[in-house]
Amino acid sequence: MFWYNIYLKDNLIYMQETPQNPSGASHQEQGKGKNIGMAVIAYILFFIPLLTDAKNDPFVKYHVKQGLVLFITSLIAMAISWLPMVYMFSWVLHVGLFVLFIIGVMNAIGGKENPLPLIGHLADKIHI
Repeated sequence: MFWYNIYLKDNLIYMQETPQNPSGASHQEQGKGKNIGMAVIAYILFFIPLLTDAKNDPFVKYHVKQGLVLFITSLIAMAISWLPMVYMFSWVLHVGLFVLFIIGVMNAIGGKENPLPLIGHLADKIHI
């Protein structure tokens, strides 16, 4: 895999191809062989990785569980947002869930298995 260094010189943009990333570590060392793409997809549509060969990868399974808990929490938040007293403040729930989504995706991209704040511990009770 090749990485590209992009720099500006004399008001022109140059792109230089290098065989490894700028930090010096190869792509395999950074991702450590984890299926990061499927882990990210698990937060968008949690069931898609379960339909592929990635379902046997423990890293992907962890993020599928986190994505499932986030999805169920989103459904509950949508149901609660219809209540008359909560309706005006439901946007806070949805913004919070979006922040949790971003945290989960960033954890997956970083190759981490950190639980989502507040709701991540519930994923340990799910067996896939």
